[in-house]
Amino acid sequence: MNLSPDWVDALASQGWDCVHWSSVGDPKAPDQEIIAWALANDRIVFTHDLDFGTLLALTRATGPSVIQVRGQNILPDHMASLVVAALKQHESDLESGALVVVEESKLRVRVLPI
Repeated sequence: MNLSPDWVDALASQGWDCVHWSSVGDPKAPDQEIIAWALANDRIVFTHDLDFGTLLALTRATGPSVIQVRGQNILPDHMASLVVAALKQHESDLESGALVVVEESKLRVRVLPI
């Protein structure tokens, strides 16, 4: 819910199957509900929220994978190429379970569990 629904079109145009949480769940749902849905539906959580990485670390979870986009301008017209590059570069990590943090100047990957 903390990223623009415009991300769906930006990622779908590059071949990624994605949905915005507002179209599948309660906008006020707790993070744990989003994680449970992502696990049940074999999805990756794409977020600007640091809480998802913290939840993965605290629970030593092996999934779902999470991609965090960080920076001042997190709109797709500014960050989509970096996010798509990270998705392609770390596709196998994301399939196995990983936390990928995408920033303008760097990319970090932590394999789950953290």
